[in-house]
Amino acid sequence: MAAFTNTTIIADQADPLGFMGANVSAAFTVATMGDLVGVYTEAFLCALVEYDIVTNWATLNAVYKLMFSEYACRAIAVEAIKYNMSDGTTFASRIEAEDMINVHLKKMDEIKKLLEKASVQDFMGV
Repeated sequence: MAAFTNTTIIADQADPLGFMGANVSAAFTVATMGDLVGVYTEAFLCALVEYDIVTNWATLNAVYKLMFSEYACRAIAVEAIKYNMSDGTTFASRIEAEDMINVHLKKMDEIKKLLEKASVQDFMGV
């Protein structure tokens, strides 16, 4: 894998915003905390598929790129929601925040299952 940076390759800073929802604390910044979660998620995905998707990003199949990016965006969104979900000013209730997290985790699990079945040849489109 490429040298560690604090900038995610597979989830642009604007990408996770749509997954985070309107009530996420403004104190969670995608540019700093979100990027760090994205980097950790990239490492997880590389280990999961046993292939360095970060270094080889440009050569990957477009469909798998979308799946990797969606997984990373949802992971960042979960951390953003968890960051402050009970201060009374962001979410209507803790249950609302937990429901949002559960939706993301369910979809992430489905993506993970698909990625576990795939091979490097699938990622490369060969």
